[in-house]
Amino acid sequence: MGSGGKGFSDITNASVNGRERVVALCDVDFSGSASRAVESFPKAKLYDDFRVMLDKKKNIDAVTISTPDHVHGPAAKYAMERGIHVYVQKPMTHNIKEARKLTQMARDNKIVSQMGNQGGSNPLLGMVQKWIDEDKIGAVSKVQIWTNRPVWPQGIQMPKADANSKPKDLNWDLWLGPAEERPYIPNLHPFNWRGWWDFGTGALGDVGCHLVDIPFRTLNLKYPTAAECSVGSVYTQMWTPDYYPEGCPPSSFITLNFDATEKSKSPIEMTWSDGGIRPAHPDIIPANDDIGGRNSANGVLIIGEKGIISTNINDSSPLMPKLYLNDGTTEFGPK
Repeated sequence: MGSGGKGFSDITNASVNGRERVVALCDVDFSGSASRAVESFPKAKLYDDFRVMLDKKKNIDAVTISTPDHVHGPAAKYAMERGIHVYVQKPMTHNIKEARKLTQMARDNKIVSQMGNQGGSNPLLGMVQKWIDEDKIGAVSKVQIWTNRPVWPQGIQMPKADANSKPKDLNWDLWLGPAEERPYIPNLHPFNWRGWWDFGTGALGDVGCHLVDIPFRTLNLKYPTAAECSVGSVYTQMWTPDYYPEGCPPSSFITLNFDATEKSKSPIEMTWSDGGIRPAHPDIIPANDDIGGRNSANGVLIIGEKGIISTNINDSSPLMPKLYLNDGTTEFGPK
């Protein structure tokens, strides 16, 4: 479900070089990037509506779901209700309620499920875990996470509808799915939908699961005890910030507080910043070293009493974990 872009790589990986049969492809526009999947899997039956596909094609064991965010939940639910196993791209759903519903459905229907968070299976994440488990940086008090996202239009007014410019092969009604009906809006499909709440989840929803997952997993964090957020403003006139509530903000800064865990004996403050705003370069990291990933564009700093772990967005290759201790000791993953 969703056969172009990320969907194509998901289908290709799931087929395991032909070991698994791809029996059906579903997409609302096979004239775009989804055409590669049609060429690669010529025996697959083509559908534009996942409901029709799942009701008619009875030999489907599992699905990959790589649609825009707002269709993840409905598509996964429709599959789970029919006993079909589910791999759904991140973010798992468009909102928290949908995530809780799917979690319960997977348990009740004994569904094998996975969310697309490739870095969670990156072996270099074990290096970060080992440093934490060996108490290399001591009690962790602060985690700083940042991203250069959004790299798509965001914090601006929704483009005007233009039904006449709709690509003839795009089924716009099915693309809208559970969202409110409206005339065709140019350029939302196939990628720029991310910056509007009806379809996407902004920078945090796009890449937060990759970045936040690293400290969440290695420090064994639970629910936060407090959350606070502020967002950036854009001014096209004096004193009055532009305000487009239908869209995600151009940038944001979020603070989450967590209780101590068995992996870290002190309360933890986690900050998230997007829109290209990143934390100050720590003194113990040489000025010429990137923090996080390449060009310091995305990253995680796990800050303890004895040093800092710096690492990259965890769906990248390589993960690039780096350990800097206050006494000058360093340990790096492969370059």
